[in-house]
Amino acid sequence: MLLETYIREQRKKKEILLMTHIVIGYPSLEASFDLVEAMVAAGVDLMELQIPFSEPIADGPVILKANQEALSNGTRVEDCLRFAERATRAFSIPFLFMTYYNIMYRYGTDAFAGTMAERKLCGAIVPDLPHEEGADYLQAMNENKLAPIFIYAPTSSDTRMREIAGHARGFIYCVARKGVTGQQTDFSTRLQAYLDRCRRATELPLALGFGVKDKADIDYLAGKVDIAVIGSQTIRVMEEKGVKAVGEFIKKMKAEG
Repeated sequence: MLLETYIREQRKKKEILLMTHIVIGYPSLEASFDLVEAMVAAGVDLMELQIPFSEPIADGPVILKANQEALSNGTRVEDCLRFAERATRAFSIPFLFMTYYNIMYRYGTDAFAGTMAERKLCGAIVPDLPHEEGADYLQAMNENKLAPIFIYAPTSSDTRMREIAGHARGFIYCVARKGVTGQQTDFSTRLQAYLDRCRRATELPLALGFGVKDKADIDYLAGKVDIAVIGSQTIRVMEEKGVKAVGEFIKKMKAEG
């Protein structure tokens, strides 16, 4: 897969890659694009573009609020598709959609995957769709050469991790703990044991998210996973200090040493 190839090539040059997350339309469509531009300029390696949804069950209060405000602003699926096309034309890093399956299902799974491919997205993260219920989705993604990103959790058994790996492409998203995004994560020996299990279950690159918030977390994860994922923290920085501050925040996260 193209996405996996990109990750492996970048990893030859960097000890760990950085993936960030935005909610399209928060605080506005134009501000969302400014945020993408600032993060790409600061050296982000790949990015999730979240389509706002009324019930984002995997997301904590920061991203939940961003979803609600984006919807209140009138952001719709077609706006998100146009936004994604604008981003992929403007910037050379891979972009993924993060969405919930209701959006894809209502649009038409085949049509949605085809539209993603036309707009040069690389894949999708759909946290509420297990592979057992995703045959149509998996077929559509495969036909359009898109990466379906699946999720490991600390509660996943070794057997289930191997099953998931058989359907995933691009990379596996390892959530650092039970619960929702944006909460505190204990970067400790327990996390190391979990990541060891993840490594044994798949040959795909590993990303880790849920609670990554500062340089110390990135340094801890270097050498343990291929991608560190920052979501809620960049939104907090933007809300407190503005878009420009997000670029400075990312540069600090990317700094060597």
